[in-house]
Amino acid sequence: MLPTVLFLHGFFASGACIPAQALRESLHGVADVLSPDLPLHPAEALRFIRQICLDRHPAVLVGNSAGSFLAQQVAAEFSLPAVLGNPYFLMTEFLEPRRGPQRYKAPRANGRQEFVIDQVLIDEFARLQAHQFDGVTPSQQERVVGLFGTHDTLAHFEPLFLRHYTHALHFPGAHTPTAEEVTEYYAPVARKLMDKCL
Repeated sequence: MLPTVLFLHGFFASGACIPAQALRESLHGVADVLSPDLPLHPAEALRFIRQICLDRHPAVLVGNSAGSFLAQQVAAEFSLPAVLGNPYFLMTEFLEPRRGPQRYKAPRANGRQEFVIDQVLIDEFARLQAHQFDGVTPSQQERVVGLFGTHDTLAHFEPLFLRHYTHALHFPGAHTPTAEEVTEYYAPVARKLMDKCL
């Protein structure tokens, strides 16, 4: 039975996004990549991810952007290795200028593409944001790798990452990695973490 890798997509994405598909193809025959649609509200998303961890015992978490914000919290709770791609740790800063009706950029399994960014959502992210690093231990610092695109114009959180973690790598990409970048950078790091921890 293949180990499980759990991919957590970005805020406007879905489980069917290109990075998820590329990771699944890159790890074919090596790992079973799960990439579910995450709930919009972060507390609900965390409950959802925790249940997957309890049911499937993933070997590695791989996140991108808002998915990395969620991944590092669950990874700390379960002492799991994680790849944090272009983590967006201060989600309130991302959401504030985007208030109002929005659409997901990748198809959702339930067919619902519209959602709303409102104060309730922003406040919920703020509560989690304030305590997101509480569970990080010295041993957990060694299990987490940050991947930072050198052309990312959206998230600039490598300094904050390095206040809590040790291992930061770079790739010549933007905020959302292309399929080729996932294959060349994300998948090898995930595989290395998986091999180290299995």
